[in-house]
Amino acid sequence: MKTILTTIFAISTLCYTAQTTTSGSFTYDGESRSYQLYVPASYTAGTPVPLVLNLHGYGSNNTQQMAYGNFKPIADTANFLILAPQGLADPVAGSAHWNANWGTGVDDIGFINALLDTISNNYSVNQDRIYSTGMSNGGFMSLTLAGQLDNKIAAVASVTGTMSVLQIPANTVTRPVPVMQIHGTNDPTVAYNGDANFLSVDSVINYWVGHNNCNPTPVFTALQDINTNDGCTAELYEYLGGDNGSEVVHYKIIDGEHTWPGAIFNIGVTNQDFDASTVIWEFFSKYEKTSLVSIKEINNEENWFSLISENPTSGLIKFQSKDEQVYDVSIMDINGKLIKILRNQSNITSLNLSDQNAGIYLIQLENAAKSSLFKIVKQ
Repeated sequence: MKTILTTIFAISTLCYTAQTTTSGSFTYDGESRSYQLYVPASYTAGTPVPLVLNLHGYGSNNTQQMAYGNFKPIADTANFLILAPQGLADPVAGSAHWNANWGTGVDDIGFINALLDTISNNYSVNQDRIYSTGMSNGGFMSLTLAGQLDNKIAAVASVTGTMSVLQIPANTVTRPVPVMQIHGTNDPTVAYNGDANFLSVDSVINYWVGHNNCNPTPVFTALQDINTNDGCTAELYEYLGGDNGSEVVHYKIIDGEHTWPGAIFNIGVTNQDFDASTVIWEFFSKYEKTSLVSIKEINNEENWFSLISENPTSGLIKFQSKDEQVYDVSIMDINGKLIKILRNQSNITSLNLSDQNAGIYLIQLENAAKSSLFKIVKQ
């Protein structure tokens, strides 16, 4: 039986005021396995917080990934732990790697499972809000964890990684797992269209859309080309309405290469129209292991209305308005198909969905001057 033999914690305080990076190691399967843990100043022992695994790419290391896929400023505000483990050397090539069903003989699933137990024994971790993301091979490994460690991982995001052709047969996943995929169409390292060893990005998306029972027709958004000098543009595809509120989200970087969008390090054509770390956390923050945590209002730039009731809801939705005007209220399904419209609603403060089936709905309040759109989950 594989056991954790020793645990060593060496705490080094960074230049930040109270944030710390904890370095540790333990023996697993006869190998010394190491990691780094970032603890924000807002963390308080005894209050469970989310944890984000941040996995490095092939030939990289956890220190580089902490800097490249930089979640620290986000964790400082949102109060979550960042865990960056170190992969072992590939027995063939000698480069640090994750065994994402690549047949190298390293039990990285078992190691990460044991590592999460180790951290949870020493820190207050919300066991329903553990997530995994990573770059390249780290993205592969995150998708591996989604398929084979779904008892602990709530949601995953892969940046420039896909899935081994051996991975789907190995999957033991029994619940819907929200998945985000970020990938450039000109990726020279992990081809967007796949190869003999790796699935195409479209195949990965189709697999998780099918597994989660999402709507196979995505909601499409062309992201604004904010930085016209980055050599690429971005498109967003959202496959909504999956079981337990799960989604599959794909950021397709047109002409993008093997890079982390928003990163300050230039290692290829890097999209600067959005920040990958920010959208990944926004995606993660919606989910706990069994269901949606909450759904926030969307496409509501003017913020004329705000939700003041719980979301998901059993039926009753309460609004708070900043003015007193007459609005038309549209109730739509997740695909935007109109279910009901209420005309000329004066000073509306609530809406009852008790006559609707459980699912995800879009609620639009609008008049000639203003419009607000909310995504609501009916339990």
